[in-house]
Amino acid sequence: MPQVQENKMGVMPVKKLIISMSLPMMVSMLVQALYNIVDSIFVSQINEQALTAVSLAFPLQSMMIAVGSGTGVGINALLSRSLGEKRFDRADEAANNGLLLMAFSALAFVFVGLFASGPFFRAQTHNETIIGYGTTYLTIVCSLSFGLLFQMTFERLLQSTGQTVYSMISQITGAVINIILDPIMIFGLIGFPKLGVAGAAYATVMGQSIAAVLGLFLNQKKNRELHLSLRGIFHPRMAVIKRIYFVGVPSILMMSIGSVMSYLMNQILVGFSETAAAVFGVYFKLQSFFFLPVFGLNNGLIPVLAFNLGARRKDRIDEALKFSFVLALGVLCAGTLCFEFFPRQLLGLFNASENMMEMGVVALRKIGLHFPLAAAGIILGSVFQAFSRSYYSLIISLCRQLVVLIPAAWILSRITGDVNQVWWCFLIAELFSALISVLFFRRVYRQVVVPL
Repeated sequence: MPQVQENKMGVMPVKKLIISMSLPMMVSMLVQALYNIVDSIFVSQINEQALTAVSLAFPLQSMMIAVGSGTGVGINALLSRSLGEKRFDRADEAANNGLLLMAFSALAFVFVGLFASGPFFRAQTHNETIIGYGTTYLTIVCSLSFGLLFQMTFERLLQSTGQTVYSMISQITGAVINIILDPIMIFGLIGFPKLGVAGAAYATVMGQSIAAVLGLFLNQKKNRELHLSLRGIFHPRMAVIKRIYFVGVPSILMMSIGSVMSYLMNQILVGFSETAAAVFGVYFKLQSFFFLPVFGLNNGLIPVLAFNLGARRKDRIDEALKFSFVLALGVLCAGTLCFEFFPRQLLGLFNASENMMEMGVVALRKIGLHFPLAAAGIILGSVFQAFSRSYYSLIISLCRQLVVLIPAAWILSRITGDVNQVWWCFLIAELFSALISVLFFRRVYRQVVVPL
């Protein structure tokens, strides 16, 4: 077998490594967050009902992201650890089997899009206009999820070998195409038909599909440490698939819990008004501008931790964790300041009515208080994922979002009868999450890192 040069994750100075691995992903995540915001801004120009429909679609749409991202975590962890152990054949198997798993996932979502979109919306609202908008949007994005899932996989493969600049190029390309196509296809510009909400959905899947094709090209031409092949994809190995899903399934479930939380939160808020659900949707778009870059940092940190675990470098693991936590805390503190001091300006981007503005200002200021606490949970979660302890992340996410947040929101809604008090549930849940994250981290650190 030909010799492969030493991977930079084992030799580059840790702070420089974290920046080189994470900065491209943080930038690409910022662009992705910008796309999320711009997409909703354009939809809000149709009317508030269209914005509400896209907000109510979020739980099922995020389920696709959970499957793609969670499976990608499993691929990434196995692949990076294999490279750290110099087992290049296993790294290739992880990549090829991962692509096969994504193909089957995309097929499953075709059926979800065709048969579940309508019932999903009818379970949330009786407003026929919102049901019509939402069913159209979800049917398109779910049935054509191939682009999303393969885009995420190819980006993960580039990230796992340290080729984060190319991963950034792929993601930014998809997001920019999406942003360009949104107004053209929603409002019928430069000769295109006016498609409304359907135009937003088609712009989304077209951007994802083009990014997926670009991701495949970049992996074939630039990712020298991996070898993708049709023969490898169509010759699955159950042992490899089990190892991918051992890490990936808890991550999928963890992120799917977020979908369930969003659905249940929408049910609580719709009990007050559909505007409250729209405010919740706008919050999720806005918070992504701060949380997605931190998740980009997390994605860059996971392969560094996994590689140095395989290489038995405790000193590099410690330094990577400390430096990443400081970066994450800085970004999320900036988010808190923006939500506290500029809520009206942020809501104004979404053509907010006076009622939505009044409700949204209170919501953003109260929810934004939990951001700094979330920094600890995200960075400590990367430890659980990189060290094949993703079930801890699953337990934490389950407790935070379903055991604490939703009951707290329901109790506050019943006791106070005031939607403005419901938003405290986020701070309550994050306090609990931070506590158990630290407890689990101490256990994992003693079991895995200290013996190195």
